[in-house]
This record gives sequence, structure tokens and C-alpha cells, in this order.
Amino acid sequence: MAQPNTPWNTRLRELSKQCLFFEALTVYRQMLRHGHSPNAFTFPFALKSCAALSLPLAGSLLHCHVVKTGCEPEPFVQTSLISMYCKCCLVDNARRVFDENPHSRKLTVCYNALISGHTSNSKFSDAVSLFRRMRAAGVEVNSVTMLGLVPGCAAPVHLGLGMCLHGCSVKCGFDVDLSVTNCLLTMYVKCGSVDHARKLFDAMPEKGLITWNAMISGYAQNGLATHVLNLYKEMESCGVSPDPVTLVGVLSSCTHIGAHGVGRKVERRIESCGFGSNPYLNNALVNMYARCGNLVKAHAIFDAMPEKSLVSWTAIIGGYGLHGHGEIASELFNKMIMTGIRPDKAVFVTILSACSHAGLTDKGLEYFAAMEKRCGLQPGPEHYSCMVDLLGRAGRLQEAKELIESMPVKPDGAVWGALLGACKIHKDVEIAELAFEHVIELEPTNIGYYVLLSNIYSDAKNLEGVLKVRVMMRERKLKKEPGCSYVECKGRVHVFLAGDKTHCQTEEIYTMLEELETLVKEPGRGRNEEQLISANVHSEKLAVAFALLNTGPWTEIVVIKNLRVCGDCHLFIKLVSKIVDRHFVVRDATRFHHFRNGVCSCQDYW
Repeated sequence: MAQPNTPWNTRLRELSKQCLFFEALTVYRQMLRHGHSPNAFTFPFALKSCAALSLPLAGSLLHCHVVKTGCEPEPFVQTSLISMYCKCCLVDNARRVFDENPHSRKLTVCYNALISGHTSNSKFSDAVSLFRRMRAAGVEVNSVTMLGLVPGCAAPVHLGLGMCLHGCSVKCGFDVDLSVTNCLLTMYVKCGSVDHARKLFDAMPEKGLITWNAMISGYAQNGLATHVLNLYKEMESCGVSPDPVTLVGVLSSCTHIGAHGVGRKVERRIESCGFGSNPYLNNALVNMYARCGNLVKAHAIFDAMPEKSLVSWTAIIGGYGLHGHGEIASELFNKMIMTGIRPDKAVFVTILSACSHAGLTDKGLEYFAAMEKRCGLQPGPEHYSCMVDLLGRAGRLQEAKELIESMPVKPDGAVWGALLGACKIHKDVEIAELAFEHVIELEPTNIGYYVLLSNIYSDAKNLEGVLKVRVMMRERKLKKEPGCSYVECKGRVHVFLAGDKTHCQTEEIYTMLEELETLVKEPGRGRNEEQLISANVHSEKLAVAFALLNTGPWTEIVVIKNLRVCGDCHLFIKLVSKIVDRHFVVRDATRFHHFRNGVCSCQDYW
């Protein structure tokens, strides 16, 4: 029976291998019209095509053909049916195929297909139960079983189970399979256990590009940017050529810590590798240059892109917004709409944030109203957070409070936090206490809000309030996140913590800082007594002193701060920029500050 069908089956196999799935199904129909009956060698390719094209109805019809031709007991047909239903999101149908055929319950391939299907359809607990049943029944477990099960451990809560599966893999000898070790490495990364991932990485005798990418992406996703750059250097020294996935991870880390020089080298590598037309890399480059302070270069790359997606527009709009150029961000947003690109919720967050940073209150209110009226988009908490920030910065605190109270959805911590931040700017203790009461109910362990209220009390000379907040922090065992600043010099990123004395140039840095402190405190610097610079050695001050020591007189200095720059350091850098006649660019947690000749681009509106 199988012999006459051989040419048809061969043709189906070739089309399936070439991923020409629609053509494969066309050939299957032609086969039936020519009077040839399908067999056990036909169905796996036809079912694979239905799965790839997500055609559950066609797959169900093929299932009927399987039953009619008596091919149901065949192991590969069984596996193909289970996979097809799982990939078409019909896991219950797949389970029925498995349960109704006694042969399935003895076959590793059928268990593997169903375990993988449950995992990919977010039914991980069912996948684990099936795995336990498989082992209890004495059915052989292989590396494919692990590849279907381990990806389900994708959150910290699953780390324990993931480690058990790792142990099982070692015990069964699957850890010699590169695919399994790559899968385990990715699992550790997704569970946030980068130390376990790195130990596994270091122990691997063979590392393919996928392995390097998994570790680099893992560090990038967990905010360990310096680790990414160090690993990328190691990868290059091992002679492993990067691909676009590698370079996107490296660029995101350059963006995070302001490694402008490294980013430029990556751009040259992109060109030399022939990846210049890759849209993901171009978007990453726009984002990197904009967030490293080089808007001119970011816009040049954006302009050169043959096709600009919504992500591209969002990146360049966000870049101008971060630098306080709200008007240009607004022009770009309007131009984007004129090109026919429909805005989404993410780009509205970007433009609302840009309006907030530039003090364009009325324009921001217009965009917020247009979201629902013109674009049919329901504002979410992130948009209300921007609007509260917008109104709050403009001193319209009561309106901001009323907006929160009118929200159709429950406000989250970021919304109340925006109101609390506005109270700091305008020294409104009463509304600050109300906002704080709500925000710590939603985010009781977010140390930033406690520090913010403490600073508000401190500005109001309310020592009792400051003490109250400190007691709350002590009772809840909360510690302030250490401030750190990054500055790039001669291709290397230097990191400074507040009060840091670990740098090899510590003595010279502190000498320079003392000289600067003396100069800015001289009479006639245009400050009143309340603005006198404090003796706090914050990380951005150390970064500025280091950069002045190690750069030429006309070099622009870029500092990246992980937290919001404090008023003391903001004033200090403003005065230093005038004294030394240098341009300082500081990116803090919310925006860019361009300091030149004693003036900041934010106009003290941050």
C-alpha cells in the first residue's frame, strides 16, 4: 500500500523541510484527487504543515483521515497529532488523543510531545504531572523530555524545580547535550539566578553562539551591564563571531551605563558583519545614542533607516523627551501620525513623558485627550502616572489629585508616587502625606518613596516627620539603594558609589573634589545661604572630578546616574560647569541634564 504513495510522500517531506507548508497541504489535496490513499508516512508531514499554519480545522479533518485509514496506532502519527493540536492551542484534544490510545502511554515520543505542548500553552503544572506519571510508568526519559519541560521554569518561583531538573539531567547524562545545557542556562537566567547560570556557563566544555547569547542576554535582562560588556570582550577574544542577538544585548547594556565608546565600536562591528539593514539593531542604535547623550547621531541613524517602525519612532521621540526637547518630540510624534503609523499605548507614554519633562502642560493634556477620542486607546495607569507628573510639576497638585480620584481603574504605586514626587518639587507636605499613605499600601518595600517623604519633611524643617519615616524604614528593614554613577573614559566604564574610595585614582579624585568644593563656595557665585553645597560625597561628584582629571579641556563629560540627581549635586555641577567652562551631560533615573556655563537645560524643572 505504501509503495504507490512514495513519490507523493517524498514531495511532502521536501516541502515540509523547506517550510513550504501551504504548498505541502496543496500536494496532499492533489494526492487525494488522484485517488491515492495516505499512509503512516504521509500524515506526519501534513499534520506538521497544519500545525505550522495554525489550521486546527484542517488538522481535525486530517485526524479523521488518520482514523479512517487505520494509521492511528502508528507512533509518529500519534506524536504528530498531539503536536498539531498543541500548536493549535487545543491541548485538551491532544490529551484525548494521548489518553485514548494505549500505545501512547508507553512511548517516550508521545509523552515528550504532550509535555512540550502543555509547557508552551502555559499549563506547566500539567506538564510536571505528566512527567511524574511518565517516570512512574517506567517510560524512558531523554534529552527531548528535558527540552520540553525546563522552559516552563521561567520565573523565580520555579527555581527549585528547575534545579531538580538540572540534577536529573546530570544524573541521566543529558548535561553533555549542548541543547540541554543551553536550555538550563536560559532557565537560570529567567529565574533571576545569574550566578547559577554563570557557574553552568563556565563549566561547559563547549560553548556555541547560542550559549554566549544566552549568558549575555541574561546579564542584560538582569541589569548587569558591566558584566555584559566584560563577557562580550571575552567572547571576542575566544574568536566567536556575534550575531544580531548578541549585539542587541550589548547595545542595551551600553545604553544602560552610557558606554558611548563601546557602542560606537559595536556600530562598526554591525557594519563589518553586514547587519546594517537589521531593523532591531538600528532601533537599538537609535536608543543607545539618544540615551548616551548623542542625539545628533541618533537622529542621523533614524533618518537613514529605509523603514521606520513604531518602535523606531518611539525610540527617537523618547530620546528627545529625555533630553527635555518636548517641542521636537511633539513634532516627531505628529510627523509619525502623518506617515500613517498608528500610535500604540507605549508611544503615548513616551510623548506624555516628553511633555512632562519640558513643562508642556497644555500639549500633554491634548495628547491625553486624543488617546481615547482619536485613537480609541483606553489610558492605563502608566498614562495617568505621566499626567499626574505633568500636572504636578506645573504646580497643579489639586488637579493631579482629582485626576487620580477620577481614574476608571485603580491607581497603582507609580501614579501615587508621581504625586508624591510633585509634592517634593512644590514642598506640599499635606498632599505628600496623603500620597505616601496610598503608595506604601501598594508598594510597601519601595525604599524610594520613604526617602522622598523624608526629604519633603527635611525641606519643611519637620524633624519629627523625618524621624517617623526613619523608624518606619528600620521597622520594615528597608535600606536605601546605593547611588552609583558611570563615566566612560578611554573605552573603559568607571563606576563610582557614594563615598567611594576604591578607585586607583582616589587620592587625586578627592583632591580635585576639595578644590571644586572650595571654588563653588566662594562668595559671589549667585546663591543664597540655603543653597550652599553640602559636604556629601555623592557618586556623581566623584564621577565629575574623575572626568575632569582624565579628559581634555574641550571634551564633553557624560555621567550616568542610577538614581535621581539630588538638588545639592545639581547645583554643584551647574556651578562647576561655569567655573571650568565645560559641558556636562548627566542622565539620571528620569531625564537628561545638560549643564553649560552655570545653567542646566532642565531650567531647574526636574
